[in-house]
Amino acid sequence: MDVSRIFLKTANSLLSAVIVLFLVVAGAYSAYALWDNMQVYASVDDIQSQLLKYKPTPGEDNGPTFEELRAINPDVCAWITLDGTKIDYPVLQGEDNLTYINKDVYGNFALAGSIFLDSNCDRSFQEKYSLLYGHHMAEHKMFGDLDLYEKQKFFDKNQTGTLVLPDRSYKLEIFACIKTSANEDNIFIPQKWQKSTDGLLKFAEKNAMYIHQDTMKKIGTSKDFSQILAMSTCSSDYTDARTVILAVMKPYSPEK
Repeated sequence: MDVSRIFLKTANSLLSAVIVLFLVVAGAYSAYALWDNMQVYASVDDIQSQLLKYKPTPGEDNGPTFEELRAINPDVCAWITLDGTKIDYPVLQGEDNLTYINKDVYGNFALAGSIFLDSNCDRSFQEKYSLLYGHHMAEHKMFGDLDLYEKQKFFDKNQTGTLVLPDRSYKLEIFACIKTSANEDNIFIPQKWQKSTDGLLKFAEKNAMYIHQDTMKKIGTSKDFSQILAMSTCSSDYTDARTVILAVMKPYSPEK
């Protein structure tokens, strides 16, 4: 009887010790995960604050500014800003679409990655359709703010942005917010729309959550209203879901 009690007491003590150890390890891991997550977001802020001093000005000769940006990384090809959001970053283009998924503008490993142009697109943005990617991150980081356009009130009030290149600038007029899968050819095969974007517009008309019809009707009516920029980020709505914002690219001219 005494032996049984001793055995049960010992087993109970061991079980309690294992539980305590598990809780300690779990707590330590949670604390580390939280710290690591904070470091990822802090790194995005640090890099953005460093780069903002090189941010080009729409409508100006930005050759010298881009020379400074390209001294940091020759893959920098543009600067994207969406009004009403925290999206305000340089755009890079790598040899393929994996290059900048987890690499910052300095070429260092970074979970946040960079905003980058599809490797099948012309880096000088001369084509009819261009596609940008960026990670969806909380706290308004990278392309995390694209999901703001999924709320109609925000979509209706925030329609503008700029895309600045070394030799010219574009005003962006957002006209559609689409939720689609990552294997949707109409969005993710940019070379499909280099002769005509009529099919893309029909796809948007049929599948968009929201559309600015007045802007869509103008697309293709003139040379200055013929280029489309797509911006894509991950969505948690379903497996491989993507939030895609479409904007028409208008050659920049200062407001009078």
